[in-house]
Amino acid sequence: MGCFFSKRRKAEESRPESEEEQPKQYSWDQREKVDPKDYMFSGLKDETVGRLPGKVAGQQFLIQDCENCNIYIFDHSATITIDDCTNCIIFLGPVKGSVFFRNCRDCKCTLACQQFRVRDCRKLEVFLCCATQPIIESSTNIKFGCFQWYYPELAFQFKDAGLSIFNNTWSNIHDFTPVSGELNWSLLPEDAAVQDYVPVPTTEELKAVRVSTEANKSIVPISRGQRQKSSDESCLVVLFAGDYTIANARKLIDEMVGKHFFLVQTKEVSMKPEDAQRVFREKAPDFLPLLNKGPVIALEFNGDGAVEGCQHIVNEIFNGTKMFVSENKEKASGDVDSFYNFADIQMGI
Repeated sequence: MGCFFSKRRKAEESRPESEEEQPKQYSWDQREKVDPKDYMFSGLKDETVGRLPGKVAGQQFLIQDCENCNIYIFDHSATITIDDCTNCIIFLGPVKGSVFFRNCRDCKCTLACQQFRVRDCRKLEVFLCCATQPIIESSTNIKFGCFQWYYPELAFQFKDAGLSIFNNTWSNIHDFTPVSGELNWSLLPEDAAVQDYVPVPTTEELKAVRVSTEANKSIVPISRGQRQKSSDESCLVVLFAGDYTIANARKLIDEMVGKHFFLVQTKEVSMKPEDAQRVFREKAPDFLPLLNKGPVIALEFNGDGAVEGCQHIVNEIFNGTKMFVSENKEKASGDVDSFYNFADIQMGI
């Protein structure tokens, strides 16, 4: 009667002495080794440095102890921490997680992220796109504006980072350490030009990224946020998921802004039938079948005649495209409140 083990032993004994057994290969052995120095700027002074698209590719990044530097990260990343930096200009491409400033002074920044936090900082000016409520703590003279930036790879980087260009709570700031009678943060002037704060890089390497700071090219729609509204009349428009939803939203924004109405805020969020019933009321049955196609995009416009102006543009340009538009100015404020209250609760804002 044969024995499997004896056969294997004979086979091993017959192997030539010069032939060594090869070690097993595992998938994690094949991964490219990551050098932390490739994902860090540390101890720099009076330099312009950056990372081109594709060079960070979702890794964590650290910026620390830099002075009088211009820093540009033209890629998406996991998280970014900025520590002990003074008088720096910083651009950060989309960050999937958090951006955390600590012990920084006199910095000007443009960035997009899921979470934004500032602690023990003084005099920061930030053009921000943030999916959740920005937080400041033990900080003073922090000023905020709406993100405004473009380069060809940026839209794909937002997707890679899991961020929506329509979810931007840049002006809805929470101060963990308020001081009675003082305001630790404020909004930048509405006419503040982003290029005056965070200019386009001029080094030969970084000039290869085709950057534009023009408002009408910005990847993120420029909204007024928490600034005082110019009119008592607002209009809610909800676009349902489809092949051209983002393009239609951007076109509608361009048309409304071109007619001197203001974009107040935007949201991209999934809706359930009960949400639709609350927001759309008697029109809900018309829209329920569209909710299964994906998240909706909501836009709030403000200005005298906003409802009539928006209805006219939708009828003229988007005839046949299913949208919800406020019926009249008497109901419009209720439409806006109903939608954004539901959206903020769902997003945890």
